[in-house]
Amino acid sequence: MSRLFATREGDDGLPGPERRLAVMALICGTTMAVVDATMINLALPSIAAGLEVASSSAVWVTNIFQVVCAAFLLVFSALSEIIGRRRLYVAGLSLFVVAAAGSALSRDLDMLLGFRALQGMGAAATLSIGPSLYRSIFPSRLLGSALGLSSLVVATGYTAGPAIGGLVLSVADWPWLFALPVPIGVVAVVLAWRALPREAGRRGGFDWPGACGAMLMLGALFLALDGVGHRTPAWQTLGWLALSLVVGGGFLWRQHRAPFPLLPLTLFRQPRFSLAVASQGLAFVGQGLAFVALSFLYQQGMGFSPLETAFLFTPWPLMIMLAGPLAGRLADRLNPSLIACLGLVVLIAGMLALGGLGTQAGILDCLWRTALCGLGFGLFQPPNNRELMTSVPAERSANASGVMSTTRTVGQAMGVAMVGACLSAGAPVQWALWGGAAAGALALLTSLARVSRAEDAMRARRRGASESVQ
Repeated sequence: MSRLFATREGDDGLPGPERRLAVMALICGTTMAVVDATMINLALPSIAAGLEVASSSAVWVTNIFQVVCAAFLLVFSALSEIIGRRRLYVAGLSLFVVAAAGSALSRDLDMLLGFRALQGMGAAATLSIGPSLYRSIFPSRLLGSALGLSSLVVATGYTAGPAIGGLVLSVADWPWLFALPVPIGVVAVVLAWRALPREAGRRGGFDWPGACGAMLMLGALFLALDGVGHRTPAWQTLGWLALSLVVGGGFLWRQHRAPFPLLPLTLFRQPRFSLAVASQGLAFVGQGLAFVALSFLYQQGMGFSPLETAFLFTPWPLMIMLAGPLAGRLADRLNPSLIACLGLVVLIAGMLALGGLGTQAGILDCLWRTALCGLGFGLFQPPNNRELMTSVPAERSANASGVMSTTRTVGQAMGVAMVGACLSAGAPVQWALWGGAAAGALALLTSLARVSRAEDAMRARRRGASESVQ
């Protein structure tokens, strides 16, 4: 860990001591958001009972957060170029903290949903530019290791969230779940304002028509996918999907012609970037699908309790915690695309193994299969993120970060929708897991297509480093 904060002559990024404080700010912000999301999912029955509303209505406590967050990711990544990433990150964290306090004080569902929407906006502001801040904070030689650290933080949050939520609910009512992140958030705001890199925003206008189009396009798409996952009427789901496609066409038309496009389409002319984005989206389809499918399989198919199901999920984030930092370090020295491909092979093997689970399988049968998936995902994600972020110029880091966050969110939602479609058709839930393996296979083919390009980029980077030394 200490090597992440050691400074060498000629390093870009922040000096070692400043780097440490900046990373602490990002860790606090990420932990707060991830733990909050996992705790609230666990608390939905308690919220429904406490506010005396139907369970179907309480689900919107989660849904509205996700829809608003997804809708604003591209918008905030573009806005950060004008006002600066430090200002946007601090503003997003502050909004999240204030809205969390408001959620804790809410006494009816409408008030709670309003504050959850504001929390979604705050989360979008931080998530949209988080990866690009790692690129500004760390020297290029350590970027893979830094992104491995980011994966470790996220996995830790996913592991700890349900346990913390269950502990809080065992001694207190649900509003305390929203109040819990507030002190951490205040610390994160202070650290972020003090330590994150200061930068001047660019001059020029903001693409307001593109921003409105992006919000409507992504919001409608997410509602369509959510409709598939929750079996809403077909006409409603198709209506949201049609709206998303129509607005998406207009959005692309606008981006080709806007003087300052919200999403510069020139990013996708770089094959390494486009292929990394596609690989990421497909991999997150598999992860989002597996988390929902396994909940049904373990509880309805195999008879495990919710607590036992939470335990059976634990190996996935634990293996990411172990494999992610290692994969990040390797990606700084070896071809990151090759490491990502290895991770996808392991992920596919794990998904196929989970798809082969019978209803009489034991706990150990479930644990090693889930651990295999976590190992594969942990080996895949940091190298792929490194490829995605370093394949574009530094001045486009915020845009690349916004695309990364949007792809991850949409991929997970598509995975959930696939499970919903499978269940609606009356098919065994294992079929959905095999679909996740197929998504992983497509991700592997996509990732293999960029191996040689990544190798060329590594050679060019080494030549540049040796020339600067000479």
